[in-house]
Amino acid sequence: MKRIILASASPRRRELLTQLGLQFDVAVSDADEAFDKHLSAEQNVMRIASGKAKAVASQIDGDCLIIGADTVVCCGETVLTKPPDEQSAFGMLRMLSGRTHTVYTGFAVLRTSDFQLETGCEQTQVTFRDLTDEDIAGYIKTGEPMDKAGGYGVQGIGAVLVRAICGDYSNVVGLPLGSLAQTLGKFGIKILSSK
Repeated sequence: MKRIILASASPRRRELLTQLGLQFDVAVSDADEAFDKHLSAEQNVMRIASGKAKAVASQIDGDCLIIGADTVVCCGETVLTKPPDEQSAFGMLRMLSGRTHTVYTGFAVLRTSDFQLETGCEQTQVTFRDLTDEDIAGYIKTGEPMDKAGGYGVQGIGAVLVRAICGDYSNVVGLPLGSLAQTLGKFGIKILSSK
């Protein structure tokens, strides 16, 4: 099987990719993750995911597949990335309280032998429970919100904030496994194979 590299420092993405039964290495990308306000959320996450894969490709010798990903949360017209501080996390969670928002994860698969690039994006609707200020402060105290888009982690204690999810759960965690598996199939990596 071709060498696979995950261009992400996210432990959640490592766990998700491991679920597919793949052996892979991790290389952290130094790509610019700035959001371009002239592009849609979907376009941005695919552009950033591609940038991560390309940045890692420039550091790697040999033929391999590089997977990049980027996740953002959109509540109405507001884009929520990772909160820079606790006050920002509080504001994000207050905004999400009692509302439905959309989680976008873009991904890119880059083959270094010919620089073939395939991208995709999934979106999942997440509805939060009504949260009190005490709920929000208690959640922030766990430290969980600080490195996650939208200021919460659905795979951790943040699950108690959520009332409903419509769409791909793994997408909310940070890597849409179904879509990614289909894309890997284009490169000859079959996740479900009888051979």
